[in-house]
Amino acid sequence: MENLSLEEKKAQFDEYFSIQHNVNINVKPLAESESVPSEAGLEQAMPYAFRVASEMASIEAQALRPLRHLSDHAESLAEYLNHQARKIDLMMSFILHQQDEPDHRFSTIKLGGGGVIIKSSTAMNIGSQAELKLFLDTEAAAIFCYGEVITCENVEDDYHIAFVFNSIREQDQELLVRASLHLQTQQLKKRAQDKASGA
Repeated sequence: MENLSLEEKKAQFDEYFSIQHNVNINVKPLAESESVPSEAGLEQAMPYAFRVASEMASIEAQALRPLRHLSDHAESLAEYLNHQARKIDLMMSFILHQQDEPDHRFSTIKLGGGGVIIKSSTAMNIGSQAELKLFLDTEAAAIFCYGEVITCENVEDDYHIAFVFNSIREQDQELLVRASLHLQTQQLKKRAQDKASGA
């Protein structure tokens, strides 16, 4: 990643679908002496709650998969298990929100599998590295990763700062892609309902 040019990093950011949506994000700039961990080192740097949440999501997906091949009798069981899974998701979401640090809290303007754009009252230098924690309430999930500033634009009284992900687990990137598509579906449904009620 560090060998890529700024234009290549911007292209990497744009490779993924992204959507305008506000979620809480913690941004902790790295000191010059700190380095971004490799994919292997990312697990070590990650807070325990994030590792557990990811493991639970993976177990849940594996547990529900075999039920799809059963007959109609499994429908009630699947529904029950989905309710149980939802309860666990809510509890995990509560635990993950304990990781939210108000001193480092910002709000996203846009998010996707390639990176995020945040709103900030202060500028950040292009090339700055930061530890990022994204809190996805709609998915009852949170993502821990690292990003690099690729743009910093002055918009009215704020700065819109774009981070491209430079150290993120594959399953977390997939979760962000799914979450952004899910959010788009919700937005389109709401738009269609608003149009129908206004007609």
